[in-house]
Formats: sequence, C-alpha cells, structure tokens
Amino acid sequence: SESARRSSLSVRCRPPRRHMLRLQLSAPPGAARRAFAALPRLAATRPLARPLAPAFGRAARALSAKPVDIDPSLLGDTSLSGAAGDGVPVGTPRPGWNKYGYATRCASVVKVSDYAIRRVKALSLPIVLGSTFELDDSAHGARLHAKSETAYADGDGYVYSRWGSPTNEGAARQVAALEGVGPDSDGGCMLFSSGMSAITASLMAVLKAGDHAVFPFTVYGGTHEFLVEFAQHWGIEYSLVDATDPAAYAAALRPSTKVVYTESPANPTCRLTDLEAVGEVVKKHAAAGHAKPWVMCDSTFATPFHQRCLEVPGVDVAIHSATKYIGGHSDILAGAATTESGEFLHALAKVQKLLGAPLAPLESFLLARGLRTLHVRMERHGENAMRVAKLLEASPLVEQVFYPGLPSHPDHELAKRVFSSGGPGCRSRRAQSFGGMLAFIIAGDDETALRRGRRLCERLEVITLAVSLGGTESLIEHPASMTHAMIPRADRLAGGLRDGLVRLSVGLEDIDDLLEDLEQALTGCDDGQ
Repeated sequence: SESARRSSLSVRCRPPRRHMLRLQLSAPPGAARRAFAALPRLAATRPLARPLAPAFGRAARALSAKPVDIDPSLLGDTSLSGAAGDGVPVGTPRPGWNKYGYATRCASVVKVSDYAIRRVKALSLPIVLGSTFELDDSAHGARLHAKSETAYADGDGYVYSRWGSPTNEGAARQVAALEGVGPDSDGGCMLFSSGMSAITASLMAVLKAGDHAVFPFTVYGGTHEFLVEFAQHWGIEYSLVDATDPAAYAAALRPSTKVVYTESPANPTCRLTDLEAVGEVVKKHAAAGHAKPWVMCDSTFATPFHQRCLEVPGVDVAIHSATKYIGGHSDILAGAATTESGEFLHALAKVQKLLGAPLAPLESFLLARGLRTLHVRMERHGENAMRVAKLLEASPLVEQVFYPGLPSHPDHELAKRVFSSGGPGCRSRRAQSFGGMLAFIIAGDDETALRRGRRLCERLEVITLAVSLGGTESLIEHPASMTHAMIPRADRLAGGLRDGLVRLSVGLEDIDDLLEDLEQALTGCDDGQ
C-alpha cells in the first residue's frame, strides 16, 4: 500500500535451509529510503538474508529515484513480491482460487499472468500453444469474428488458432522479411502445415471452374498429382509447357488463364526459368486487354537467400516447402506462401482458415529457429555442392551432371544472375554459391544405368538414402527404382526421369568425407545385381 506520507513494503523469500524470511517496513517515505539504502549491506552479512541482498539493492535504487509513492513492482525481481502469484512469469491462479472445487482447479484455475504478457522478453520466438484466446467482452468477440481474413492479427489480438496464432505469425513475418515484404506492405506471408498445403492453397485461392492455368512439364510430382486428381475434376483446365522457354508460356496463355506457375530451380533437373521474361510475357498478355494472371514461383531449391521472386517484376507469389532448407533440420513439415498483394493474401487466408492447414506453434518455432542460420547453411551447402558436382563431372561413370554452378549446366548464365547469395545488401565476403541441390545421370545402357544408380545409393555410408532435401545431412535418391518405380517407364522418360538419374541433396558434412564416400560408391556400383 502507498500514500504520500507513508510507504509499506513487504518482501518474502525462502532462502536455503527452508527458512521463511519476511520483512515488513512501514515508515515515512524518507525513512523508508534511508532504511532500504542500508539493507543491502546488512543482508550481505547475514547468511539467511544474503539471497535478498540483490532485491534490497534494487529497492534502494528505486526508492532513491522516486521520492514519494513508491511502486513495489519496481523491485524488478518479482518472484520476491509479497502478493501471492504476482509477477510469476508463466501463469498464476486466478483470485480466490482456493474457494473453487478440485475439478475447477484442474480445468481452468491457472491463468497467464499479466507479467508474462507484458514483461517476459525472450530472445527466441515464444511458443504459444493455446488453441483459443480469452476475450475482453462480447463486443471484442464480435469484432474478431467480423474481420476479413488476413495473415496477421491487429490490435484486437487472436480468437482461435486456426485463424491465426502468435508463434505462427512471428515466424511468418520473418519469412516475409527475407522475401523483402515488410510490415508496411499490404501483403505478407502465411505458413502452412506442409509445402503441398502452401501450393494447393495458393492455387485454390484464385482458381475456380472454367479457369485455365499454365504449369511446367517438370513441375513437382505432388503439384502435378493435384492437377490430375482434383483440379481437372473441378472444371479447371491446365496446359503443360517447357518452362525454360518463355515463348512456350506465351503460346499457352488464354483469355481464361488465371495462373502462370513456375518452379525454379526445377525438381530434379535444376533447370531454371527466366522469371523476368515470364513476367514480360504476362505483362503483354494483360496489355492486350486480358485479366493479368497470377504469376507464382515454387522456389524451394533456391530459398529466399538465393532468389527473392517477389523482387522480379510481374511475379506475385513466392512458394516454398519450408520443410526443406528454410526449416533446415529435417524435423518439421511446413510450407510458406508470400505475396505483396493484399487481395491475394485475403483469399489465401480464407482458404487456410476453411481447410484448417496452418502451421502449428511448435513447428512455427522450429521454422523460425532454422531461419536464423539460413544464410550460413546455404553458403556451406553451396560450397560443398560445388565440390561434389566437380567430382561427379570428372567421373567416367557419370554421363551428365545438373548443377547450376557448373559452366556445363544449360542455364549457368541465368544462374549467375538468379543466385544472388543474399542480394546486394548481403555483406558476406564469401563467393557466390548456387545452392545444395544437384542431379546426375549414371553412364550405361538403360539396364546398366538402372542397376548402377540403385547400387550407388545403397553403397553410400556417409550420405543417407532417403527422400526429401535441405537438411544438415546429405540425402540421395534414385527415382527410377524408388519414388517413380510404379510409373510406367515410357511416362517416366517422357517426364525427363532417365533410368540412371540420381538426385543428391548435399549437406553440411566435412567435404572430404562426402567426396570419399561418393568415390567408393561409384567405384563399387558394379559389384552387385
């Protein structure tokens, strides 16, 4: 309690040996200041009171700074406050907690403390696991339910975590910033429970029956399956084109085209699409009196470190499977879709809310943690991948290597422009790198190449035989004998997946270990059937 004439301050502490020390001082403000000025020295000489010395020191400084009406919360160490539960940095029982029945105490008596909301300043993004959020009153609830869907909450806060939650939003804002989209933009980023969720939600946000879309032949298999299994049955038409030729996109456009979809670098051949040229194609299409299609780019292989698609004129949406490099540790499923368009973002948020595919808080935290080292990891991935690509290109058992950093790659000149390695503002002194993904074709006739590709993957000891990519560990797969073994060979070849094609995600291991592992596997890939 406080007044202009007297200050009453109560401090409790449980020092060692389980003794309870309680000090209550009631005196005029001047006397209180003098007493507390002496308390730190006094406490330091008393073993049982010694734990209180720092708190007394803070109290003395606070009292000297404010001559009257001293607020006990200025002590700073709120765990020594006299009111039960005050300042507990996690949660505290609601007032009158002990009058409630045991079931009520179990179910709902503990509340997040005001101190936790206002004063806990963790350096890492906090994990807020709540599925629902307390409302101030009925009008507050009405306002929240009346709002249009968007990526981020406003001053009214959150209502239900399927519609948005703090940890998800914090991580999404980090991704948006890396794409060049700040808080002043009408757009933003939305995080999904997988890369496929981000892809399908982006398409569903703008496509409806009667619309047309253009996709690359070498689009990710899950994206193609969505078109075949769902989109076409919903009355959506699509065309497949050679994404390395902007003229092919131009030829495929129709008045009803609503989406122009790109994937660059492509999976698994690492072929690139000239996004600037595609943007020009779409601009000319719109200038001819047609509605401008939404231009989307799946840039999972490049990441925002190398390619910020939204900086390219005409590109509207950047999509990533954040399971891969953005998460970076092979421990989450996540997807991201980022845009500068408020119109698109609203439509995307509506799809996420109705389909229920937001990224959960724990996964959002892990994604945000991965982002903190994205630049360092991508530089190391690129350095290792270049060494691996050169080794493979020199091997007589390898027919062809697809790595954008090699001069032999058909899109190498474009890659030198696209892979910006942090962009002009990056102050890294390292050389330009080209990502950690590559593919290569084992030499030999069809049957030999198929057998060698399988045996190569099975002989490796450091590199792991597994799908996915972008983690700290190196991963390898042989599509013809694994992921695409159920597809008729003629269809697989038409899609560019040769019998000897191998995909390699180069990790962060010691480069000498990786090179030795590949050399021994190549040398022995003819040792079995």
